[in-house]
Amino acid sequence: MTNCVNLKIWFLNLLTFFTVLSLSNGRSNAEFPVKAVSLGGWLVTEGWMKPSLFDGIPNKDFLDGTALQFKSVTTGKYLCAESGGGTILVANCTVASGWETFRLWRINKDTFRFRVLNKQFVGLDGVKVVAVSNNSIDSVTFDIVKESDNSSGVRLRASNGNFLQAKTEEVVTADVSSVGAWKDDDPTIFVITIAVRFQGDFQVTNGYGPTEAPQVMKEHWSTFIVENDFKFMTSKGLNAARIPVGWWIASDPSPPWPFVGGSLQALDNAFLWAMKYGLKIIIDLHASPGSQNGFEHSGSRDGSQEWGKTDESINQTIHVIDFLSARYAENPSFYAVELLNEPLSPGVTVEMLNKYYKAGYEAVRRHSSTAYVILSNRLGPSDSKELFPLANGLMRSVIDVHYYNIFDDVFENMTVQQNIDFIYTNRSAELKNITSSNANAPLTFVGEWVADWRVKNATKEDFQRFSKAQLDVYGRATFGWAYWALKNANKFWSLEWMINNGYVEI
Repeated sequence: MTNCVNLKIWFLNLLTFFTVLSLSNGRSNAEFPVKAVSLGGWLVTEGWMKPSLFDGIPNKDFLDGTALQFKSVTTGKYLCAESGGGTILVANCTVASGWETFRLWRINKDTFRFRVLNKQFVGLDGVKVVAVSNNSIDSVTFDIVKESDNSSGVRLRASNGNFLQAKTEEVVTADVSSVGAWKDDDPTIFVITIAVRFQGDFQVTNGYGPTEAPQVMKEHWSTFIVENDFKFMTSKGLNAARIPVGWWIASDPSPPWPFVGGSLQALDNAFLWAMKYGLKIIIDLHASPGSQNGFEHSGSRDGSQEWGKTDESINQTIHVIDFLSARYAENPSFYAVELLNEPLSPGVTVEMLNKYYKAGYEAVRRHSSTAYVILSNRLGPSDSKELFPLANGLMRSVIDVHYYNIFDDVFENMTVQQNIDFIYTNRSAELKNITSSNANAPLTFVGEWVADWRVKNATKEDFQRFSKAQLDVYGRATFGWAYWALKNANKFWSLEWMINNGYVEI
């Protein structure tokens, strides 16, 4: 009988050992459920999160990537690149859309290159204005001459010294050497509209320029997130920080133009503070070479999405992951690496993403056998389980999904209760669909969410109920969740403000 009891005890101990081993391999659940906040707007710039960061830039309305539209005062129609590019410019478009939108490449506060929809640059064929070159250095530059600071009237002076004019709806030239007063019958005058503003890392560093940008960014990095923020996170029930970084961090202290050095030292500080206050760190590659989504927070210059189109961009990105993994592998706070934030479909194909994710995973594993590796689902039209064939074979892998009740028009007229019901019904079903008890399945991570919505005049109690619903549902993710973000000029996007004012309770 005693031998039987001992055998049972031995068997239960063995079962416990293999259960713990299984958990440590990251299959059923993470070692502890992550309750994290993203330190967005810190090492990767997003102007809407801290608008004051851009206040000192001269002529800050005209930063790289700003989308401009020009309406001729004489034809009454918009300047546009015929066919979206590849031929002449005309001034015969009645509605401003893609062909009528020009993206800026900033040379200095007054001088720019213009890029059209199909990515050609505006240039000259004699005096005729065209958009045929794919090479920026083959294009001409333009000075945007304002009528006054408060006026929308502008003239465009080409690098040949002449002003652009809409001679007719079909003929646009740069052949006016001198201009007079600002009158409505002057074909050199256009009414300008800013369709899209861009305020990311490229914009802030190129906007300030090589002399001022290092000073401005150093001040920002040293004040936006500080040691006391890590103490606050721990005290409020959070156990991890998700830290977005840009690809240029791997070249610190001398990253490629126009980026500036210093973000790596800030990340080092974050790891020191995390160790001190018992927090884990998730490094999130938010911006890749060439941009994986064209958003300002991906380091894009003008909204173009070039990442993955060449092996070079993928290899550059693998180098960044290798660099970060090697640097922090021995740090006890190093918990996970997110290989790429929000790749956008269809510009990024699942084939190129799988190629990169496999190589990125191997780069992490060269330095750490315990760090979790997070694979972000594509935004846009894609299958939420398309990464499973790859992830099923990767130990300690995680699938990241982002859930916001604000960007899609489906939420436009939803009531408070409809939003809450959507969380408990739709989001719960979506999360369940990608969560598996299979021993080989990846874990699930709601890597971004926020307690903001499109509901007008919501009460504090409404916000509390909405945030509680998300915490209830996203708490079922087998890896955990991360709120966006700790600090934000928009108070409902700031977890610090939401906690301090009783809107969210972890």
